[in-house]
Amino acid sequence: MADPSAALVVEVTRGKLVESRHACAAAITDAEGGVVGHWGDIAQPIYGRSAIKPLLALGLVETGAAEAFSLGDAEIALACASHDGEPRHIATLLAWLARVGLTVGDLECGPHLPLHEPSAWALIRDRREPDAGYNNCSGKHAGMLTTAVHMGEPTRGYIRFEHPVQRRLLGILEEMTGQALADAPLGIDGCGIPTIGIAIASTATAMARMADPAALPPVRAAAARRVLVAMTAEPGMVGGARQFATQVMQATGGRVALKSGAEGVFAAAIPHRGLGVCVKALDGASRAAEVAMGDILVDLGVIEADEREKLAKRLSPPVLNRAGLEVGQIRVAADAAF
Repeated sequence: MADPSAALVVEVTRGKLVESRHACAAAITDAEGGVVGHWGDIAQPIYGRSAIKPLLALGLVETGAAEAFSLGDAEIALACASHDGEPRHIATLLAWLARVGLTVGDLECGPHLPLHEPSAWALIRDRREPDAGYNNCSGKHAGMLTTAVHMGEPTRGYIRFEHPVQRRLLGILEEMTGQALADAPLGIDGCGIPTIGIAIASTATAMARMADPAALPPVRAAAARRVLVAMTAEPGMVGGARQFATQVMQATGGRVALKSGAEGVFAAAIPHRGLGVCVKALDGASRAAEVAMGDILVDLGVIEADEREKLAKRLSPPVLNRAGLEVGQIRVAADAAF
């Protein structure tokens, strides 16, 4: 067994040579914060980025906003999403905003081209510019706006740290992570909302408390269950057909709720084990975080043998050249075993 204080290393080969190596820190914890497994420095604070969207979606559910506007699994999953802007993502978002009495113009996340290539090309062919609905965080923003409307709060400026929506979410993060965050590092995420520096281990614990919410207050526990049910019922809404998290959730049939984040962060809640996982690729490489998370889920038995076969090219992706020929592999280093 590898030294648990050492990083989990993901290597990239080309031919017989290991061309690159990515170091990852990772923690597996239970709902009481007990560390089940770890690699590297798990006390270091990281920005959870989009990996903690399931925690942020708790506010949408526990305030009663989701119920008030009759949001289903698709909308709640979209609130947790880093979506690719596929047609269903955009259609669901627009219908949801209309139900709340809002439009894409109320989103403060900024626009970008859809990450779903056919949708991006369709906009280009039509000479249309993308609006904020295509932002991969637009579902999270719709959730924040919906909560503000339900609570009678201003919708303008909902992304600001001092807005009631963000203050409420800060409290949720403190309670779920067990970490005082008043003096934690503070930044601005790519979509404009505040992002808080939280220890890797504490992020894993928050996910474990979603997976095993028995000790949470009843309203919070019900919200945690509701969010995970939505994510696992609608994995395509959480990301998109090409995404690692969507494919793993589809293959495992709801045994894990999985969420990626920018700069090489990945988080998971494993309800049947009552565990949470947080992975951070120290160099910010998403390709490394995916492979590291996949390896952890395999070793925990979450991804079973037949599913490993189906997911083989995601768990250890081939390196392809421009002609589509396989020239290498991305894999966990042999000396970084679980």
